[in-house]
Order: sequence, then structure tokens, then C-alpha cells
Amino acid sequence: MTDEDVLLITGRQVDAALAGRHRQIADAVRAAYQARSRHQDALPQAGILRFADDPRNRVIALPARVDVGTERAGMKWIASFPANTARGLERASAVIMLNSLQTGRVTTVMEGSLISAKRTAASAAVAAAEVHRAAGPSTLGLIGCGRINFEILQFIRAVGPEVDAVLVFDQDPARAEGFAERCADVAPELKVAVAASIAETLAASPLVSFATTAIEPHVSDLSMCPAGATILHISLRDIAPREILLAENLVDDVEHACAAQTSVHLAEQLVGHRDFIRATLGDVLLGRVRPRAQDNSPLIFSPFGMGTLDIAVAGLVLDTVQDAVAVPDFWPAPWNS
Repeated sequence: MTDEDVLLITGRQVDAALAGRHRQIADAVRAAYQARSRHQDALPQAGILRFADDPRNRVIALPARVDVGTERAGMKWIASFPANTARGLERASAVIMLNSLQTGRVTTVMEGSLISAKRTAASAAVAAAEVHRAAGPSTLGLIGCGRINFEILQFIRAVGPEVDAVLVFDQDPARAEGFAERCADVAPELKVAVAASIAETLAASPLVSFATTAIEPHVSDLSMCPAGATILHISLRDIAPREILLAENLVDDVEHACAAQTSVHLAEQLVGHRDFIRATLGDVLLGRVRPRAQDNSPLIFSPFGMGTLDIAVAGLVLDTVQDAVAVPDFWPAPWNS
């Protein structure tokens, strides 16, 4: 490969490079969070492209630079079109581009939706393993039966915390049933059941993950949650802002989380400050703050999704893939040559 080439890595190759590497992915994600808290990265605000004819659809640009063993820079360009599932397609599609730190040129283009799903799930599991407190194994509630929650189940099984049962809910009962069967297939040691409602899921699950396509809050009461519940608010817009204000709140990055009409952003607008956010996950991982400040209140982790996580995991792929295709002579000849 020369400076004129661009390396192309397909979804099949990404999948093979990351298969079974839950702990390594979680370690890369953990290191990226710690780098954020040490101010050892670059993480501009995300750029969000929206579509007036369907507000659920969006394309997001996440540029980032991070060093988790090797310094890398690049960007994830990810589309979320929820109606794709009815077309037999994945909701999300993405590419990740890595740039040379010497020339700035894109050196690698790889399929990004698998990386995005796995880094999202790894971040949820890293947070849960750090902050969830239980005397024994917990029931894991999965609200939203798509790829993200399926990955979260597998990462939690790999890196903690300990669970012995899974309760799933989706607005589409048939989708929930199929999802439960897939969960039972990959985790035969767990009891897997389908809940009839979100409230039933919350009441029975000390550990809960929201991974839906909601664009505005629809959960206005968390009082049925067990004492000290941990809520992984991955989809960011499910929980009403007043419930956010009543809970203990952890985010990945304050500036990023308080944007784009997330539940945390709505809570900020409601009270005019961010004091209800206790800490970032990076600060918890570095031991700067306690994992939990309260034993009985729900703890809500709301991660906007940092591009540094994608770049860190993309680095794992790049270091592993052996059969990527180099596209020759991608760049035009220099004008001044």
C-alpha cells in the first residue's frame, strides 16, 4: 500500500475481526473514556443532518482523535433510518474513515455500523460493571428489541455485572418474541421472558437498558423501579426530564449529552443548569468520584456516544484484518507536481 492508496475494509471483515473480542473491545472503550477525562483526546460536537419529512431519520458525523495505545484520528458517518427494518434492512448504516496524522489524507474506509453497535454495547457494559450494585445476579431488562440491546446482552455477559435472567419488551410483540428466542440461543444459561409493558420490565429489572428509536420522552414514571436500579439510557430520549432530575445521573461527556434534545438536554432546559449531572463515566473509571452517591435512587447513564470510541475500536479492526483491499491511485495527482 502506498500513500496514493486507500484501504477498504468490508462488514464481513469487520465482523470477523471483532468476533469474540468482547473484553478487548471493552478495554478499548474504557481507555477512550479515561482519555476523555484526562483531556487527552479531541472530540468536537457531532454534526447532525435531519430530514423534515421524517424527524426520526438522521445522519450523524462524529469526528474524533484519541490515543489508546496508538494515536488515531477519523470520523464516523452514521445514518439511522428506523423504517429500514420494515424493508428487511438494518436501521443503521455507517462508514468509519481514518486519517493519516502526517498528511491528513483518509487512509482507511471501513464498514462502521458493526463497530458502532459493539462500542455502544461495550460502553453500556463498562458503565454497568462499574456502577451497578446488587447482592447477587440481577434481572436485565431490555427495552427495544434490536441489534444494540442484543449486543448489550452479550457484552454484559462478558464483562459484567452478573445477570441470571433477561426480560425483554418491544412495541411489536412479534419482534419481542423473536428477539427473546435469539437471546435464549446465545445465552442458554439465562431465563429469558417477554414483558407485556415497559412498566412491567422496569418493576422486575434492577438493571435496564433502553435502546429504542424514540425521538421524545415517553416514560414519565420510574417509581416502580427497584431500589438502586441502574438504567442504561442508550437511546437518550425515552425518559421524561422530571424523572431525570429525580435520579442520579452519569453521562459520557456533559457537553455532548446536553444537546440534540436528549432527555438530559430537556432537563437542563427545564431547570437552567446541569448540576443534576453528578459525573462522567471517565471520572468514575479514573477513581475521581464514587461509582454511586446514593444507594436507593435510580442511577441513569446517558451516553451521547463519543466518536473516540468508534476510532478506538476501528483501530482494533485495522490491526487485525489481513485481507483488506487497497484501492490504488485513489487520490488525484498533485496539481503542482
